[in-house]
Amino acid sequence: PPFYFRPFFDPSAPVSTHFNHQTGAHGWGNNEAQNYTPSAQNSFHSPANALVLRAIADSAAPEGRKYTSARLNTHATLGRDRGYLETRVTAPSARGVWPALWLLPREPFSWPRDGEIDVFESWMGDGINHSCLHWGHFNGEDWDKHRVAETRVGDVDNPAGHVFGLAWEQQQCPGDGGRLVWYIDGRPVMRAQIPGGMRRLSEFQVIINVAMGGNVCQGVLPNDGVYEMVIHTLKLCEEPVGGWGAFEGHWASAPDGKTM
Repeated sequence: PPFYFRPFFDPSAPVSTHFNHQTGAHGWGNNEAQNYTPSAQNSFHSPANALVLRAIADSAAPEGRKYTSARLNTHATLGRDRGYLETRVTAPSARGVWPALWLLPREPFSWPRDGEIDVFESWMGDGINHSCLHWGHFNGEDWDKHRVAETRVGDVDNPAGHVFGLAWEQQQCPGDGGRLVWYIDGRPVMRAQIPGGMRRLSEFQVIINVAMGGNVCQGVLPNDGVYEMVIHTLKLCEEPVGGWGAFEGHWASAPDGKTM
């Protein structure tokens, strides 16, 4: 489909051409172990014109350098009331490692009230992708404010990558509503209504990161080594594959996400 944003990962250009580096070692709300750095050791463009996020585990290194990685978010927002995000990803698959490509609103925002969308997310080397929508707190009142689908991908570390997509369609008129469909390798795997109270999708940015340890990994730290997440392509398109007519069929056939 025709795209309106597609960063070219030129090896001679810095990662900061299209992305901000989000840095620090404060656990990121999940007691994670990694220190996110802006170093070219942790994020760079490869000779194959891919974006690489490299997490490095070195338990013998000094504090602050035992677990280093990258967390990037796009300068650009989705910028439109409807469109299609598509990315081809090769991800690390190992215990203690948690790669993700997801979306949050442009700062400042209130999390999770303003919304979070996870397009690719897998952890502990289990080969399962978690397609998610979150917009409420984990309490009795908001127990249903989450939609999740778990899809077995298997070889998330396949060198050729897998294609993950998200189509969004949100009315231009003021007020709430709209629809989301998640895709893996062209197959719709989940759908969800865009809930009232979320920020408009046009204000969301893409985030890519590789976390290590922490709550999601049940406190397990990775073995010493290098864990690379490769973004072969990332693009924002005017329409999903097959156009908006095909989207209606995908919406009709995709399963609803489960509540948590």
